[in-house]
Amino acid sequence: MGIKDYCFKKSLWVFHFGGASCNNCDIEILDCLTPRYDIERFGMQLVGSIKHADVLLVSGSINRKCRERLLEVYHQAPKPIVVVAFGACGCSGGVFADGNTFNGPVDQIIPVDVYIPGCPPKPEAIIAGIAKVINKKAG
Repeated sequence: MGIKDYCFKKSLWVFHFGGASCNNCDIEILDCLTPRYDIERFGMQLVGSIKHADVLLVSGSINRKCRERLLEVYHQAPKPIVVVAFGACGCSGGVFADGNTFNGPVDQIIPVDVYIPGCPPKPEAIIAGIAKVINKKAG
């Protein structure tokens, strides 16, 4: 069992990096924490520091200013870290892709392990995406 596989044997702590977006993805992420979806039953929780995270969840379009911050956060993350591109903006740029400040989708800046598309993705899609990662890596 490799070290990346070992980190999936425990609860996943998620750090959310919000790029330049409309914030609808943020609302759906918070919806996952409500009693209706309750991602904490899977042991997942949002953490306030990348230094405590197992998963880096990146939402929103990445512009010139966000690019440097994203690289800084990624380099501060403990390895191994799973990177999730979240929402249409995180996966491809979404409606902001043609903007003059757009600096590329997340996978052109840092390596991405999982894509959860949608504008915005629903909580069911978020849970299914993370569960697939857990099953794939720990299975």
